[in-house]
Amino acid sequence: MIIERPGQERGHAKHGGWLDSRHTFSFGNYYDPQWMGFGPLRVINEDRVAGGGGFPPHGHANMEILSLVLDGQLAHQDSSGGGGTIGRGEVQWMSAGHGVQHSEFNASKTEGVHFLQIWIQPDRVNAPPAYAQRAPQPGDDSGDWVLLASPDGADGSIGIRQDARLYRATLAGDATLHRVLDSDRRYWLQVARGTVLASDHVLRAGDALGFVEEGGPLVVEANGDAEVLLFDLPH
Repeated sequence: MIIERPGQERGHAKHGGWLDSRHTFSFGNYYDPQWMGFGPLRVINEDRVAGGGGFPPHGHANMEILSLVLDGQLAHQDSSGGGGTIGRGEVQWMSAGHGVQHSEFNASKTEGVHFLQIWIQPDRVNAPPAYAQRAPQPGDDSGDWVLLASPDGADGSIGIRQDARLYRATLAGDATLHRVLDSDRRYWLQVARGTVLASDHVLRAGDALGFVEEGGPLVVEANGDAEVLLFDLPH
């Protein structure tokens, strides 16, 4: 089964003139019982934060939180001692564990930051909080799938607390990507930038496809420059 999630149908929230956010799944004041998550993938928010804006300290527990910056810089601080500034192409991981307070602010007072906030439910509860960053590496723009997060930290990825893998591919021109899907897993394909053709669906930035019990080849064809994410999740 292939599930379509058009980007234009996502939840939409604006706050205080500093935040413009699109919600793939139910979040905050946006609630849709048909879109409560996809397996352990619970949140994909596309956030645009104006210069000087950000999320003041607040708490989370028992959630794996990944932030992927598309443009600009994001500054992080948390009560476990984690902190840093991440820029375009960088990934930040915070495992909330048994509880953590954190803040996320635009590192610039004048320029906006555009990033994806991703929540994945962990495979354990009440573990110690943890934090890590992954900077862009040689080969990340090769046009192939690059592993950003995994349960074992393979290939220089961030090790997370769930049997889930997050891949990113940066495509140019009419490049084509291939991936063999396992029918015993589920997959979520999210377009971050540009336009692609996947499984006979034209997908633009913000659009997504979910694959449940769909084994066999996945082909993603770019129509110009594009950036796509693929979540490989337990069934």
